[in-house]
Amino acid sequence: MKRTLSLVLPWLLVLVIGGIAAVLRYGLIESTHVARLCETSQELICAVRHWSVMGFITGNILNWPIGIYGWVALAAAALALVWNRPIAAWLAAATGLFALVLYCFVPGALALLIGSLRLVRLQSTTAAPLDPYRSGERQVQAQP
Repeated sequence: MKRTLSLVLPWLLVLVIGGIAAVLRYGLIESTHVARLCETSQELICAVRHWSVMGFITGNILNWPIGIYGWVALAAAALALVWNRPIAAWLAAATGLFALVLYCFVPGALALLIGSLRLVRLQSTTAAPLDPYRSGERQVQAQP
């Protein structure tokens, strides 16, 4: 049970981060109701919306919009390639998904891909196979 939880928990947390990014995008950034509210008042939700938008409108490189979210995702992907730990791979996948949902498509997709592949690789080397029909020595047995 503990081994299964350690394999599934990072992926569930990546989905939670993706859900938070989706709530920011569809609940605050693209919401016309929140946009109208922020035209007339300066509430906390308007400040969160403003800083969320500023995270993906910082600059272009080679005609690709790379905002703060994209740079963070690329840095996390580079860390996952250099540092051989599951937390680095998870961070790359989570920041990549966050950047992908919040309009930094190219760096977000790259970081999500690198982080996911690294996390799968690290989990496959630490986990034993779950095949109940073979012994622990991986010997091929004849069928009865």
